Amino acid sequence: MAGRGQMPMMQPQVIVLKEGTDTSQGVPQLLSNISACQAICDTIRTTLGPRGMDKLIVDSQGRVTISNDGATIMKLLDVVQPAARTLVDIARAQDAEVGDGTTSVVLLAGELLKEVKDYVDEGVSSQIIIKGFRRAADLAINHIKEIAVDTDRSDKAKFRDLLEKCAATSMNSKLIGSQKEFFTKMVVDAVMRLDQDELNEDMIGIKKIPGGAMQDSILVDGVAFKKSFSYAGFEQQPKSFDLPKIVCLNVELELKAEKDNAEVRVDKVSEYQAIVDAEWKIIFDKLDSIVATGANVVLSRLPIGDLATQYFADRNIFCAGRVSKDDLDRVCEATGCRVQSTTTDLTAKHLGICERFEECQIGGQRFNVFKGCPGAKTCTIILRGGAEQFIDEVERSLHDSIMVVRRAVKNQTVVAGGGAIEMEISRYLRETARKIEGKQQLIITAVAKALEVIPRQLCENAGFDTTDFITQLRARHAQDPEKYKWYGVDIEEEKVADLFKKFVWEPALVKTNAIASAIEAACLILSVDETVTSQKSQDPMAAGQPMPGRGRGMPMGGR
Repeated sequence: MAGRGQMPMMQPQVIVLKEGTDTSQGVPQLLSNISACQAICDTIRTTLGPRGMDKLIVDSQGRVTISNDGATIMKLLDVVQPAARTLVDIARAQDAEVGDGTTSVVLLAGELLKEVKDYVDEGVSSQIIIKGFRRAADLAINHIKEIAVDTDRSDKAKFRDLLEKCAATSMNSKLIGSQKEFFTKMVVDAVMRLDQDELNEDMIGIKKIPGGAMQDSILVDGVAFKKSFSYAGFEQQPKSFDLPKIVCLNVELELKAEKDNAEVRVDKVSEYQAIVDAEWKIIFDKLDSIVATGANVVLSRLPIGDLATQYFADRNIFCAGRVSKDDLDRVCEATGCRVQSTTTDLTAKHLGICERFEECQIGGQRFNVFKGCPGAKTCTIILRGGAEQFIDEVERSLHDSIMVVRRAVKNQTVVAGGGAIEMEISRYLRETARKIEGKQQLIITAVAKALEVIPRQLCENAGFDTTDFITQLRARHAQDPEKYKWYGVDIEEEKVADLFKKFVWEPALVKTNAIASAIEAACLILSVDETVTSQKSQDPMAAGQPMPGRGRGMPMGGR
């Protein structure tokens, strides 16, 4: 008995989480997250730069997308690893904020994690690495602000030339790189037509028409949109006006059938006729009030029925219903009218005006075009091309260039592209790290090495000798930082050159935002040391779906 009393007591097992819950923690979990992020980076690594390759992605619906835009690829990839989704988020954020540099920001984040992976494996605290990352980010961003070149807006010709160079740099890595001379002028013209205080990119409409060549694309100084669905009588309407008056409505102009289960009780036939006459009177009162304003063009977000279409045709008025909200907003912005939600008290002051309106044929489609708008703070780019996937990629490329030019107008500081600014920051961080004691020196040096991934990948994608180019760049930047600070990879001439003199320019904001986002994403991933995955989220039967083989949900015991 005495021997039994000396035996150690068994500790009861405490179960906190639901059975089947998967938990991973500690250093292995950190290393797993880093490996997942590296796998994502390897997917889009080859799309960087002028010689980058495209990716063909087929989604679950069978839709095909061909693109080398980082944000588009990341959005279409169905990433299930929780930590790796952080990279998808920073690509989207970079696209929304500055429009370009989406591939760079993902590559940079992945390379930062790769450089510190060994430190994590050796037991260095994540907090020390995070502190070093944030210190390096501050140093890098401040250095970019110090060396960035301010643009002079007083000389409009020079400023426009600078914007065209920024747009061309953005297009270099896109599908439209071969036609960048044609599209840079179009993009800068489009941005300069916007309100220069707001620079709302939504006021630039992009319409796609399959067929023709890229050079057939045009910029409309005003608004153009595809002809909407039309009723009988539409062909009798005039299709062009000089100095037309335009009214924009959010009103339905058609006779409506009674609602389901509606009931009207009448005692005499004359009462029924009165109800019918009242319905017709309502629609005619609306139409009369529109005609009384003197409008020549009537646009509405809601349907314009066959009765109204014929009514307007008889009075030489053009009408279009079911116009999209974006197109209607741009018409209002260009012509000076406002969308009216009622026809009551509609007067001439509510109308807009432009020099010319016409419906014209572009390719295989008909477009309504408003030109010569007095307060035009909007424009429309009509894209032509062969396959639909091709035109979609051209649209994404133009969107990136428009965002870059817009940021250049707002921020007015530029730096050299082609890996030049990354090599300069890398040199600066290496030199600064030598003056710092302790483990922080190692982390800042790791950030400096990670920044070299941009010029290295540019060389790899172009088929150059990566080791030779990176060695040359390091030597030039270390030899005379002031003289060689803008030296990067010249893809066209296959050598190391001063890219600022070659007009490979980018807004400084693209780089500062990319570095800040990449380091924040890396810090977020390093700060996660445990992943708890609920079994419920993975088990389709737990989502309330019926169990198979139990007709009508009858319990087995009830038989």
